[in-house]
Amino acid sequence: MAAKTEDILREAMTCTAESRHKTHGDKVINHGNIAQLWSWYLKKEVTAYDVAMLMTLLKIARTKTGSPNKDDHVDGAAYLAIAGELRFDD
Repeated sequence: MAAKTEDILREAMTCTAESRHKTHGDKVINHGNIAQLWSWYLKKEVTAYDVAMLMTLLKIARTKTGSPNKDDHVDGAAYLAIAGELRFDD
């Protein structure tokens, strides 16, 4: 059965709101923690928004090798949505 846009987005929503939250904790705090560690390692400031965008690019890069899988698209959509939340949080 072919994946539909709505199915991929629904699964990405579940990842960001439920399943990954249970495993990794709050997404904003988690991306902030990653940003601090990457900043330390790179000796250059990295923001939580940068982390989400770079993780999106990682998922895009993974589509270029290996076997096609829906997970890369679901996670990519989820990371891009997190980036939007971090960028446009009012």
